[in-house]
Amino acid sequence: MYTELQKYIFLTNFAPRTKGNFKRVRQKAPHNNKREREDEVTSRQRIYMLARKVLVGFLIISVLNIVFSHLFTTPKMYAIVAENRDAEMKYSLLHEKIRVANKCLDEIRHRDRDVYRMLFSADSTQPHNIYLPDERYEHLQGNSDHSKLITALWRSMDSLALQIYYESISMDELQMLAKNKEQLSSAIPAIWPIDRAKLKAMYSFGIRPIHPLYGTRKFHKGVDLSCDKGVPVYAAGDAVVELTDIGRAKSGYGQQVLLNHEFGYKTRYAHLSRILVKPGQKVMRGQIIGEVGSTGGSTGPHLHYEVIYMGQEVNPVNYFNQNMTIEEYHALIESMTENADLEAE
Repeated sequence: MYTELQKYIFLTNFAPRTKGNFKRVRQKAPHNNKREREDEVTSRQRIYMLARKVLVGFLIISVLNIVFSHLFTTPKMYAIVAENRDAEMKYSLLHEKIRVANKCLDEIRHRDRDVYRMLFSADSTQPHNIYLPDERYEHLQGNSDHSKLITALWRSMDSLALQIYYESISMDELQMLAKNKEQLSSAIPAIWPIDRAKLKAMYSFGIRPIHPLYGTRKFHKGVDLSCDKGVPVYAAGDAVVELTDIGRAKSGYGQQVLLNHEFGYKTRYAHLSRILVKPGQKVMRGQIIGEVGSTGGSTGPHLHYEVIYMGQEVNPVNYFNQNMTIEEYHALIESMTENADLEAE
């Protein structure tokens, strides 16, 4: 049992101090939490303000950069503009060189067609137009200012390369013709295949309005020389008989002879009533090779005559003028009938 004096000493020395410590702990804890919260809010505000300043600074720098780039030329922009100007000048010079090359090529083509081939009585093998599909240049298309310029340049270069290629083939052919001019002059189909005095009518080469049997438009590969049955048919030039064929009775060429004149030339004589030569036989210009008839797809006696050059049928009338005057040639062209035909190949 504690005495009153011991209780007094305990309460005096320990109890107040313990109670005061508890009070100080209770009062100190809320004060520290509030300060920590204030410190945390202050840190967030500082971070937000710093980020806002950085963002505002970035925007100001960007705006200044845009304004400066529009008002002033930087060294880098000046170098880019100079390179673009230099590239445009080079493209223009290249275009001019291509134009000059095309002009020179046109002069060569003119001499080829109108001089050299007139001397050799040869047809041109060059195409009139060169088609270059747009898909070929799709990879050059773009949004840049120079895409059209580059595409046009590539197209011009491709066209020039193709024309040079065709012209080189033509020159090789002319070289061959020049070496064998004497033989060529006798081989070219240069005379009428029948006696012109016995000619009644002539029907033209090319697309005819209405086919006489089929009733449709059809390409006519030769000319029809109307005359009586049995009229002699002559070889138009020196040649070797490549083919003789009796054909079908009511369609096609009927009885025909195909002559190979070499130098790329062949002639066909169709709807014959008689064939007087054999395959492999050599014939001379003016030699009788058959007689006019009406065999195959024909509606009356006539000779279907074709001139084939380099595998392509050409207009035989272009070769008749070697055996007649200019006046006779023009009279023939004017008198050619285009509204009627005698055959149905």
